[in-house]
Amino acid sequence: MSNVLKWLIRALLALIIAAAVVGFWKREEIGRLLAVNSLFDADRIVNNFSNMDAAFLHVDLARGDSPVSPLPQGAPLTMPEGYDAWVRDRSVTSMLVLQDGEIVHEAYYQGTGPDDLRISWSMAKSYLSALFGILVEEGHIASLDDPVTKYAPMLAGGAYENASVLNVLQMASGVTFDEDYLDYNSDINRMGRVLALGGKMDDFAAALTENFATPGEQWKYTSIDTHVVGMVARGATGRGIADLMQEKLIAPLALERAPYYITDGVGVAFVLGGLNVTTRDYARFSQMILQDGMWQGTQVVPADWVAASTIPSAPTQPGKIGYGYQWWMPVGSGPGQFMGRGIYGQYLYIDKQAGVVIVTTGADRQFRDPGVNDTNVDMFRQIVAATKG
Repeated sequence: MSNVLKWLIRALLALIIAAAVVGFWKREEIGRLLAVNSLFDADRIVNNFSNMDAAFLHVDLARGDSPVSPLPQGAPLTMPEGYDAWVRDRSVTSMLVLQDGEIVHEAYYQGTGPDDLRISWSMAKSYLSALFGILVEEGHIASLDDPVTKYAPMLAGGAYENASVLNVLQMASGVTFDEDYLDYNSDINRMGRVLALGGKMDDFAAALTENFATPGEQWKYTSIDTHVVGMVARGATGRGIADLMQEKLIAPLALERAPYYITDGVGVAFVLGGLNVTTRDYARFSQMILQDGMWQGTQVVPADWVAASTIPSAPTQPGKIGYGYQWWMPVGSGPGQFMGRGIYGQYLYIDKQAGVVIVTTGADRQFRDPGVNDTNVDMFRQIVAATKG
């Protein structure tokens, strides 16, 4: 055997050993990256959405010391005509309807159940809004007109340099952020890989440098704005969001099951979509919001914050969907009608005048198709109508 051949064999063996060592050392990161890449596959999506803690870094939240007070049962609701077809077409995994605080319909589909901690996706934004209102009431944030850099100085010099706290609450930062889930190289998918590989979300936000508009001038749904809301809350209090959420929102609600947050590599909660909660406990939170922030005799979220955050105050286009402080107002909504919404069919729909809360989770891989959101809202309105007899 020639010396050259011997050298090539040794080099190849060295490369194989090095690859094995790196693979072992980075096995968790590789596993999470593989999970991200298969998260929405048709044969895995339902199970994945109930078991996000198996694939991602996460932090558990204690449910609190108070005994669980079960949601009361009401008279069963007859669901509207077309409901079963809608459930099938939209790949619904759970549906729960409260009328005047009582369960009048509860159903689970595709092998899910009441104990499943289902991924919130962007419904988590509405939770963060509620928490932020508590922090404002407590005086941690002096004014919504403060620049975000007052509380998150690492954002100075980047795309958020001139944005106010109000701008990011209303998704009107003017920061350029590509939210195309179908584009592998979009900002939202690059952000997902940051999570999978244990990177830092704060660094990702600080690295954004481009703006498409002056802050406050235009509304555009920009999920990274919500992360900046979280940065402001952390900077104002010196505490993590998971810790704050547990103390100020989760414990007072006395949930049935302890939730958890997906986190980045340094334990920062993925506040724009990483909360995992049972369907019943999503309903508890929504009922508290319907009751102007009151839960079992305790004012959990300030009533004036609930009122301000759930009206269409953001600079959206006339005649289009409205937006408040991390809450949506569908086209045609009347007073007290608003919702939290997440990708793949997650909804918290609230109609205060009717006293109705609707929670639905899903695994709808066609959620971005034209008209799907309108179809869902129409079904929710039909359900509200059905509660009126």
